[in-house]
Amino acid sequence: MSKLMKFHQNHAQIYVPDDMPLPAALSRVTHLGIGAHADDLEFMALHGIAECYQRTEHWFGGITCTDGAGCSRSGAFENITDVEMVEIRAHEQNAAAQLGAYGVMVQLAYPSHAIRKSDENSLQQDLLQLLNATTPEVVYTHNPADRHATHISVMRSAIQVIREIPSEQRPRKVIGCEVWRDLDWLPDDLKVVMDVSGHDQLAGALNAVFKSQIAGGKRYDLAIAGRRSAHATFCDAHTSDSATQLIFGMDLTPVVTGNSMDLADYVEEVLDKFRQEVMCQLNI
Repeated sequence: MSKLMKFHQNHAQIYVPDDMPLPAALSRVTHLGIGAHADDLEFMALHGIAECYQRTEHWFGGITCTDGAGCSRSGAFENITDVEMVEIRAHEQNAAAQLGAYGVMVQLAYPSHAIRKSDENSLQQDLLQLLNATTPEVVYTHNPADRHATHISVMRSAIQVIREIPSEQRPRKVIGCEVWRDLDWLPDDLKVVMDVSGHDQLAGALNAVFKSQIAGGKRYDLAIAGRRSAHATFCDAHTSDSATQLIFGMDLTPVVTGNSMDLADYVEEVLDKFRQEVMCQLNI
């Protein structure tokens, strides 16, 4: 870990693929992904990765919050210990950062159970330190309707920290992204549509890095590509496909623009609008 950054977990690490000095590597980040697990960024924040890929004016930064010890495993990884898996997944995440030409990759190495503790604020302190150092234009994190409890905890921490930043320094866009629940149900006017068509090769290469998951029994590579293809076709019922790969997001910017809107209240409004849309179609 760099002496310029002090995190709460002893095994936290920072990787800069092009060896840029850390302060410059952090300050150049324009698109920041905050994910729970190794591979979440590549699955949910491909839009940001692709926007920055091989460009000098935009840089993607990644933050992975957990150590990955509790992931499912089978096949060649069936007998891998938690300690070994932590090392494997950290290596895979850094390899993806190298492949995707990220500006910086931070792994905070929290056990999942520590992140899910409602009275634990160490993660928020680490994230605040990083957000102050990066001041990104766009932040990608998990969406509030995700089924995974650790994803929700990371998202809530990210939102809380962004709201602590002075308003003029906050990201202009915060997007809640799909992993353990897609967002095709969102009303169209509330849906962030991210076109990642033409980046199939990059996406496939990034997904393939995570062999501990794919060979370990979870075909995320096929599932994620299939979801994006399905979105491209089912996005609009009345026109021919204009994209081949789409990712949907929930716009969380209204929650961080001011400090008056509660996250739960905002999500309730989104759900109410979805309910009204469905019931209106049924003429009830």
